[in-house]
Amino acid sequence: MIEYRNLRVAVLGGGSVGSQVAALLLEHGEELAARAGAGLELVGVAVRNPDAARDTNIPRELITTDADSLILGADIVVELIGGIEPARSYILKALNSGADVITANKAVLASYGPELFEAAEQVGAQLYYEAAVGGAIPIIRPLRDSLAGDRVKRILGIVNGTTNYILDRMDTEGDTLEEALAEATALGYAEADPTADIEGFDAAAKAAILSSLAFHTTVPLDAVYREGITAVTREQVISAREAGYVVKLLAVCERVDTDGVEGVSARVHPALVPLSHPLAAVHGANNAVFVEAEAAGSLMFYGAGAGGVQTASAVLGDVVSAARRHVAGGPGVAESTHANLPVLPISSATTRYQVTLQVADEPGVLATIAKAFSERSVSVEAVSQSVAGGQEGQQPTATLVIVTHEALESSLAATVASLAASPVVSSVVSVLRVEG
Repeated sequence: MIEYRNLRVAVLGGGSVGSQVAALLLEHGEELAARAGAGLELVGVAVRNPDAARDTNIPRELITTDADSLILGADIVVELIGGIEPARSYILKALNSGADVITANKAVLASYGPELFEAAEQVGAQLYYEAAVGGAIPIIRPLRDSLAGDRVKRILGIVNGTTNYILDRMDTEGDTLEEALAEATALGYAEADPTADIEGFDAAAKAAILSSLAFHTTVPLDAVYREGITAVTREQVISAREAGYVVKLLAVCERVDTDGVEGVSARVHPALVPLSHPLAAVHGANNAVFVEAEAAGSLMFYGAGAGGVQTASAVLGDVVSAARRHVAGGPGVAESTHANLPVLPISSATTRYQVTLQVADEPGVLATIAKAFSERSVSVEAVSQSVAGGQEGQQPTATLVIVTHEALESSLAATVASLAASPVVSSVVSVLRVEG
């Protein structure tokens, strides 16, 4: 039997992911040791409430409320408690002690990533975070390592399973948003307070991480433009399907060139995705990240974006990588965030719009609307008009659906504002960006 060097692993958090990580470390310890070249000894699981029900049976002697002592006695610390504090402080304590850290905490990485990576570099430790963006989907290593010699141009990501489930139900079952959210809550996809998901906060944190990594530039969370899905209606989803699209909440991270200035744009919002695009086929609570690179071309990474055992898979992959680094020796690899590209506002992005208008059904309306677009250098790709309607005694109205060619977001937004103020427009029914 091969004798391995022993490495002490501490897990912070005994929730759905933490309990699965602990159980798999205990169950597959010998197999993981063979892959890592070192024994992986689970020395404890730090929790707030030792008596809480858990998804797996963690031996009672491994459960503790003393996270600080557990951290200081470990070679590898796995942080799975979520939130900002005390997670940030625990990660810093672990790194400063020389331990490698594995985390699935997108919130703390998006808000304090530079501070944490600098702390790791100062002591030669390593911070791993494969599970922080796509759950079980391997996306961090491909961006950091496999595509390090390429030039990533754009990332389109469905990175929140809850919102994808809701929008998919609205598309395939005809649910309202409220009905789909209730179903997502009943199935455990949505939290009791779903704000982080449906308002786009979760996806925005992941967009900050992805764009920082892909473009070698620190992208602060507050620089990510964010819209949630709460304004998306069943009628919009049905109309999108009829026009050959599906509605998805997308994280869009891209290089942009405005007036000769190259920069980075990161945004999260509902978007129309053509049915022919691979992202349109991402159903249920699954996630997918679509990467466009200069040399590699188009790549898509697809799979479960959440779930205890699924996310534990990515966490344990990082544990094995950390163990291999300890065996090989030497300092950890620093993050490559030295391109220092400016982070540009959404107004600098180039995109397409689908604008739905309720207008007066009278001569000259189309000319007035076309003028609003042309004055701002926005080219119209297609226009469709519904049958005129209106109640007896009132001016008849019609619905116009206008799809634009690519244009600056600032020009498109100014056009919509002009249309909203036009006397021939009764209302701007909806505005959705078209991506992919």
